[in-house]
Amino acid sequence: MRVPLRPYGKRAALADVESAMQAAALADWARAAVRAGRLEVEDIVPAARTVLFDGVDLRGLDELLAGWEPRSAAMTGALVEVPVRFDGPDLADVAERWGVAADEAVGRLTSVELTSAFCGFAPGFAYLAGLPEELAVPRLTSPRERVAPGSVGLAGSWCGIYPSASPGGWRIVGHTDAVLWDVDREPPALLAPGTRVVLRAC
Repeated sequence: MRVPLRPYGKRAALADVESAMQAAALADWARAAVRAGRLEVEDIVPAARTVLFDGVDLRGLDELLAGWEPRSAAMTGALVEVPVRFDGPDLADVAERWGVAADEAVGRLTSVELTSAFCGFAPGFAYLAGLPEELAVPRLTSPRERVAPGSVGLAGSWCGIYPSASPGGWRIVGHTDAVLWDVDREPPALLAPGTRVVLRAC
């Protein structure tokens, strides 16, 4: 499979892929190529269905990506377990939408390995991909004016954890005391793009 590339100037290009998981896998694969000395690039930025390569030789990038096979791509990022109290105000609603009891809904959430596809919205907020599409839930009709830091939410097939207090329309299923953003930590984001994430009930 040839990855479509859209040049942005002489030293940047946007690679188009089919899903957030593919974008995360491609970014992870490209970072491994950087570590192996097969790619020189200033920045790799995955998004929902694209990966931006900034500061790169475009011809060399195109030749390198010809060797990427999305179907065999596996994530190699660090695995982070996030302890979660599944006491969110929307847990019962999510369980009802899935047609299961609340404890079974928790079991489904904790049995999936998620991937930090990309960050945005607020420092430390990671869009966690990996929930099956059949478990997608809609956003709240009316967003809450304030969502507490550490709230674990679902929207569509995304999972996310609010790093700080903010308005929000995701369905809150639990809370964690994990620090999502710390400027004195390297990297500051606990769930940087490419990180594999497992929610653990506590």
